[in-house]
Amino acid sequence: MATGAAVGAPGRRVVTLQADGSAMYTLQGLWTQARERLDVTTVILSNRKYAILMGEYRGVGANPGRVAMDMMDLGNPDLDWVALARGMGVDGARVDGMEAFADVFAQANAGRGPFVVELVI
Repeated sequence: MATGAAVGAPGRRVVTLQADGSAMYTLQGLWTQARERLDVTTVILSNRKYAILMGEYRGVGANPGRVAMDMMDLGNPDLDWVALARGMGVDGARVDGMEAFADVFAQANAGRGPFVVELVI
């Protein structure tokens, strides 16, 4: 949606919040943002889990075992969102605290083109 919003409102920066698990399904959007030089700041909330799927387990009353829970882990190996973004032609930075986030976020929004901020939470 951020890509579409940026195409539809040129000259206005778009900010999108994306969890790391769901971002795995939409990584190709970064390539489009780079190709079209879209002004999008993507903040990846990196908790290294498919947390939404764990909520689905709870929602149906399931009690998943170790193997099922291992499949929800995005930390084996850790995803490197900055490297993934750069591989798509998008610059980025990883931060692990709100002070660092505020600085990087301000820089990203002051620039042109797409930028990814991986916020480790």
